[in-house]
This record gives sequence, C-alpha cells and structure tokens, in this order.
Amino acid sequence: MNEVHHTTERLLFEDIQGKKLEVDFDGGEVSSDAGVLLLREVERRLKLLDRLAKVLHDRRHPGYTRHSLLDMLKQRVFQIACGYEDAADADTLRRDPALKMACERLPDDAPLASQPTLSRLENAVSRTDLYRIAEVLVEAFIESYRTPPVAILLDIDDTEDTTHGRQQMALFNAFYEEYCYLPIHIYEGKSGKLVTTVLRPGKRPSGKEIVAILKRVVRKIRNAWPEVSILLRADSHYTAPEVIEFCETENLKYALGLAPNAVLRRKAAGLVEDAEKRFRRERQPVRLFGEFSYGAGSWEEESRVVVKAEHNALGANLRFVVTNLECRSRRVVYEMIYSDRGRMELMIKDHKTHLLSDRTSCHRFEANQFRLFLHSMAYVLLHALRRCHLQGTTWARAQFDTIRLQVLKIGARVRQLRTRVKVHLPTSYPWQAEWRKAFASCRASP
Repeated sequence: MNEVHHTTERLLFEDIQGKKLEVDFDGGEVSSDAGVLLLREVERRLKLLDRLAKVLHDRRHPGYTRHSLLDMLKQRVFQIACGYEDAADADTLRRDPALKMACERLPDDAPLASQPTLSRLENAVSRTDLYRIAEVLVEAFIESYRTPPVAILLDIDDTEDTTHGRQQMALFNAFYEEYCYLPIHIYEGKSGKLVTTVLRPGKRPSGKEIVAILKRVVRKIRNAWPEVSILLRADSHYTAPEVIEFCETENLKYALGLAPNAVLRRKAAGLVEDAEKRFRRERQPVRLFGEFSYGAGSWEEESRVVVKAEHNALGANLRFVVTNLECRSRRVVYEMIYSDRGRMELMIKDHKTHLLSDRTSCHRFEANQFRLFLHSMAYVLLHALRRCHLQGTTWARAQFDTIRLQVLKIGARVRQLRTRVKVHLPTSYPWQAEWRKAFASCRASP
C-alpha cells in the first residue's frame, strides 16, 4: 500500500441554505471502528489470543521479524470481528489508529502487518499447530464457566461452505449441487458458547469421523468436569451406529434425529392414522406423540424411539427421534429437548453469515482450517461481549451484525498526546448511555 499523502486542498460542494460547503482532509487521525477497543478489553480478560500465540510454532527468522504472532493474530481476529474477513483488508487497515490501539500499539507507531505477511502466517501452520489450536478452543469453553456445570448440551451440525477455485479437499456435493466444504460446528446448546469447529471435505461425515471428533471433545470436558452430565443433540445425519455406541459407552445422553424407513413407518402407522382422523374431524392441526423400541440391523441393541405424527392442511408430517433419555413425556423429549436444537442455526448464522467464516479461499486445506479457527476466535470474543457485558442493554440478544454496526463501527477522532491518547467519539452517537454501561461492565469484570 502506498503512503498516504496529505493535502490542504479544499473541495467546494454546492451551497446549503446559502452557506458554503467545504470539504478537506485535515480531520486528523480518524477511525470508523473505535468500538473495537471494547473487544480489546474482552480479549485482555480472556487471554484467548495469548494462548493461541503460545501454541503456534513460529518458524520465522528472528532477525527478519517485525510483527509478533500475537500482534498478527489480534490484528486478523479484530478485523474479522469488525467485518473485514479477508487478509487483503489489512493493507487498508494497517494504519487505522483504533485497530492499532486494539493491538497494543500507539496511533503514531509503525503500521500493522500487511496482507502478504498475514497470508504467510495462514499458510505456515502445520497439522500439529491446528490440533493445539483446537485444544485451546475447548479449553477456553471450559474456562468460561466459573464453577463446573451440572449438565451441558452439545449441539453438533455441519454447514455448507461453498468453494470457488481449486481448494484442497473441496468435493462436489450432490445435495447442494456445488463444490464445497462441510465444516462441523459444536456449540453448548443453552448458552450458545462455541466448543469447536472442524473443517471437512464436502461430503457427509461417517460415523467413525463423528466419533473421532466427539471423543476428543468429551475427553477434554470430562477431564475438567468428571461429574458433568452431557446430552448430545443432532439431526439424522449423525445417527450412526458408531455414534450411538459411543454415547452408551461414555455414558452420554442423546437425542438424535432418525431418518424414516419402512420399518419405522410401519410401527408408527397407527399413530399417523389417528392424527389424520382427528384432523378430519376437528379441522385443526393435530400433533400426536408415541414411542416404541427399535434397533437397526447395524445397532448393538434396540433403543427408545419417540415419534411425532402431525397432520394439518398440508398433509402428514412424521418425525422420529432416537434417545436414551428416561423422561416419560414424549412431547417434552421431542418439543422441549430435541426441537430446541433449532437454536443452533442462529449460532451458525452468527459464525458463518455475520462473521463470514466461509471465506476459505486458500489453496491449502490446513490454511483454510486455520482461517476457520480465526473466525471461531472472533465468535468467542463477540459472544463473550454480548453474554457478559451487553446484558441490560438493547444489544443483550442482538445478532453479531447488529453488534458490529452499532457497538464496534463508531467513528472517532484520535489524538496522541505526550502522556495520553484521546479518542473522541461522536456527540451524535445515539447509544452513549448503553455503550458506557458496556464499558463499565468490561472494566469491572475480573
């Protein structure tokens, strides 16, 4: 990026109500993302990126190194949180005074890292580095609890990540009708806390692959909380014999969707018929629940299956859930436990849509997995900001895009003096009281 050349030339626009309108570039150091300083407060307490930097192996020669791993990680993650998902954005942001301060630099200090430097970082990670980063994510999830929880919900699902190029391990998926990755996301279902994200080729995961991921996550959690009760929830893509066997062996509760087949439909035929008769008689949508024991040929033993038979103006709607929960109410098992996993779609939306985590455009698969982890770090920071410091404000339940636009992207004038740095936020900012409340919460938290 070329150096910025300042000029005092004035630009004359059309008059407004008889007054001349003049524009110049003498406004001083100005940032459009002053709210990133709030994220700096959150990160200083979580120390998330510090831990990430410590597990990465820096292969650069010290004599030719200008930017530390920690500086580059902070720069990249804070950029993602502010809506700049591409490393190329660093070339236009490396002199931004607010971003510099978020990365522990003064506004007058040297610029931050450029795009080539950040791209080299992304492509330098090894599989060992990635494994260690995954452990940091799970450890951060565990440490987000002040006391061990009695129970947690593990929601697991995958999402389409369309590829546009020759990325390694990008496969054609007939369901989505395009080349893609299918990364797996795992969240804690009640709190929305991220547990981990794993980039995968664009095909449906096998039972062995799912168990391999769950085994590492559950082992870390159980080592920290030996007495915690874990409930696994997922749709029918994850109802493999290996997954059910793993849950039974590891004493996990589970509520998993079950794809309909001829045997299941035959067992539920009576309930479906009753729902249709009631609908024709009452002319109101009918939803009935039942259960039976079922065991596929590949299963070790039979399991409890809860069935929902619904009939409305659009016709019949039949759903099955296999579970080892002992709750007697079939409605509770289906509606309050299994169906509640739909909230995970909002978590993936925050991660994928609002943080643009499907920006996996590197050629190397390892580099794209590293990118996914960087977006996951941004998710953890924004989620902690919302959950811990935006309660009692208008943003307590806001989506990440709203938080970014109203909390982070604030225009400000920055002045570096001899003994202090002054950041002048706009007088016209409409949420001053709530922003002050969020700042006070950040400063008061340990």
